Amino acid sequence: MFNNIMVPVDLAHLDTIEPALSIVADLAKQYDAHITYVSVTASTPTSVARTPQEYEQKLNAFAQERHKVHGQPVSIKVYSSTDPIANVDSILVKAVDEVGADLVMMGTHLPRHLDIVMPSHGGKVATHTNASVFLLRLAQ
Repeated sequence: MFNNIMVPVDLAHLDTIEPALSIVADLAKQYDAHITYVSVTASTPTSVARTPQEYEQKLNAFAQERHKVHGQPVSIKVYSSTDPIANVDSILVKAVDEVGADLVMMGTHLPRHLDIVMPSHGGKVATHTNASVFLLRLAQ
């Protein structure tokens, strides 16, 4: 049913998405699907990496480590932005087509009042792509 699962990843918050990564691995095994880890980083130094190239190396290392855990084929796609917070939604929408994802699995927070002003990333991806979107509630 699913061939390529896209998983948005923020390397600065790996500890919070760990439960979601286990679910991604289980579903990928069930459908013998490829997993593409996608990330958006700043074009300036961050707490994770000094350059987008260094960030890409770290995301690749993360993907290879996940591959050892679940055994499914993996790839990565890194996008660099001058303002990742403002651009992440449009970049993720673009990434769905570029990586050929038919399912996007992303962690999300519990609903809150601020969502009226700033809707969730998953909502944007679901309404602007043809891919299925599976939102995984992460405890907060």
